[in-house]
Amino acid sequence: MKQIEKELVIIGGGPAGLAAAVAAYDMGQRDILILERDVALGGILRQCIHNGFGLHRFGEELTGPEYAHRYAKMVEERKIPYMTDTMVTELRADRTVVARSAAMGIFEIKAGAVILAMGCRERPKGALGIAGTRPAGIYTAGTAQKYVNMKGIMPGREVVILGSGDIGLIMARRMTLEGAKVKAVCELMPYSGGLARNIEQCLNDFDIPLLLSHTVVDIHGKERLEAVTIAKVDERRRPIPGTEQTIPCDTLLLSCGLIPENELTAMAGIPIDRVTNGARVDGDRQTAIPGVFACGNVLHVHDLVDYVSEEAAIAGEAAVRFLRGEGDKERIAVTVRTDGLVRYTVPQTLTEAKDTRLYFRVSDVYRGKKIVLRAGDRVLFEKKTLKLAPGEMETVTVKAEWLKELREGELSIGLAD
Repeated sequence: MKQIEKELVIIGGGPAGLAAAVAAYDMGQRDILILERDVALGGILRQCIHNGFGLHRFGEELTGPEYAHRYAKMVEERKIPYMTDTMVTELRADRTVVARSAAMGIFEIKAGAVILAMGCRERPKGALGIAGTRPAGIYTAGTAQKYVNMKGIMPGREVVILGSGDIGLIMARRMTLEGAKVKAVCELMPYSGGLARNIEQCLNDFDIPLLLSHTVVDIHGKERLEAVTIAKVDERRRPIPGTEQTIPCDTLLLSCGLIPENELTAMAGIPIDRVTNGARVDGDRQTAIPGVFACGNVLHVHDLVDYVSEEAAIAGEAAVRFLRGEGDKERIAVTVRTDGLVRYTVPQTLTEAKDTRLYFRVSDVYRGKKIVLRAGDRVLFEKKTLKLAPGEMETVTVKAEWLKELREGELSIGLAD
């Protein structure tokens, strides 16, 4: 097996991996290698032809391919090496990366630092436990998006969508624009998991019904999907007898959540957060293994790619500091706790006394609540909000002076009336 050495290896050439590479290069790091399993850089953005990307990062509205191209161009301009069509199959605790490609076969890379940027995948039908047969015509929303936008193939003409995540909402509009009839978007929860702007622009603008607290309970058809039966669910998400209705359709799209691609993370023995399904990290996005960092959707699922790039830049710069042996003198040990109304935060621990931005999501739709950050009984920060929803990422900045004073112990973030 061929063995090579690299100072910084980035696993994943999507928006997170590219932004991390650019940030590391701009910090002066030159020995970088990006490994991407697809045939081109850009990741999932290559098939996201709708606009709405880049408002925070570039101050203008871009399509997914345009956003990806900007970062790919930055990589090309800096002459950062990358390998496409290359699958990483193993990550070891000593930062050894095992990969394979048609050009090189199976090879090992001994890395000084590793950035995990593998992205996420969609939850498939098999994970949902829907009764019925297995006919053609059932796709994850992202697969359908790839067929329509990159291959020019229409999955079907009469569509039901299960799940109101952003991909499902966007595909409701996309299928409609291509001539299909989207009969309903069903959502198990009593609220949508997507951005408010996507509900307005992708459903309301096209008179597509959103059925909250509904799910698919049966699938009909042998060779090809013929219909689905939907039903209303109670507060415990169980179908309510007598509320069933059958909708004729030839296509069912599943938009039922995204799962971080964390097989490599777990393989290396890195602790996984049970809520995010990503690695537990500190403010530098460093995992429990020194020199291994994580960013983007492999860490926690983002709603905006701009936040992915922002987080990836943090990881890229921190990886360079690690390679240089630049330890921060203001080392601390602070754990961030949540109250349940706030579902999770990233990072989960703080190890440096510097201004640190906490990303978090809430567990339900809340109106008129205050975001409250505490150290014990002391309130450090509070902010009144009009509305908080699980589909919208929120942020709050933890000040360096608070951390210097606290040094160790816990911070808690939650909601209050």
